[in-house]
Amino acid sequence: MTSPGPRVSSPLRRVSRGSVQSLLVTATALTWARLWRARISYDASSNLIVCEAMRGGYARGGTCFGGAFLTGHALVDPRRRRAMLRHESVHADQWARHGFSFAIRYLVEEMRRPGAANRFEAEAGLGDGGYLTRGPS
Repeated sequence: MTSPGPRVSSPLRRVSRGSVQSLLVTATALTWARLWRARISYDASSNLIVCEAMRGGYARGGTCFGGAFLTGHALVDPRRRRAMLRHESVHADQWARHGFSFAIRYLVEEMRRPGAANRFEAEAGLGDGGYLTRGPS
């Protein structure tokens, strides 16, 4: 008997990092991004679906939902793009680890410690995420 060849997974399954909850969040985010006329592509190096040049429907400089990064910016500068997607990839890992509860955990943390003080942002890398960091005074 021959064994089946390697399973080829879709980008949607890959970016969801094995989490069914993250897959559902990602699929919903892609529908949302299409409504806001995003330019959608798969970025293999960060393992994210990138929804850029949106007309609205995201927060701050961009928002990661599951394995999809939604932003109104066109990420054209290669160095900035790599850094931003590295940061957002950690958020995708957080979605996979915490599932649906990540949205609540993130919002509670944001209310307690906004912006760069948010532990989820710190874990993702403040510099990569475009947060200004200050050294000791």
